[in-house]
Amino acid sequence: MTISIARRQRIRQRANSLCEYCHSSEEASASLFTFDHLIPQSLGGLDTEENLALACHRCNGRRYNFTEGIDPETQTIVALFNPRQNQWSDHFTWSTNGQRIVGITPIGRATVQRLDMNDESHDEGSIRRARRLWIRGGWHPPIGDPQL
Repeated sequence: MTISIARRQRIRQRANSLCEYCHSSEEASASLFTFDHLIPQSLGGLDTEENLALACHRCNGRRYNFTEGIDPETQTIVALFNPRQNQWSDHFTWSTNGQRIVGITPIGRATVQRLDMNDESHDEGSIRRARRLWIRGGWHPPIGDPQL
């Protein structure tokens, strides 16, 4: 995939330099974020700006080519969060301490689970450690994001 510098910049600006899934800051990352295909290329997705989302390496790798997930509350298959079709604040909120993303809809819950947005597979998840550091620095949660 070849994305022009101008297109990369427009996508970053549209996303406010945040991962469009977990809202991690690209500025706080050790490496530049990737450009995720909302409709994966393996399913016919194109390299258009409307089909590309700024994504941290964690979210991009965990989303892979999935477009659906299972809502852990209802056990139904639902579409994953799509930042071109969905508003982040309609589906997610931050826990009171700002360390965990809480899915508040079937789409949100399925996305949190599929992308392991809180690194629940580890006792002391690395993303939660990073978020604690960002909170101490005053950079997290992102301005405008809802919090319990």
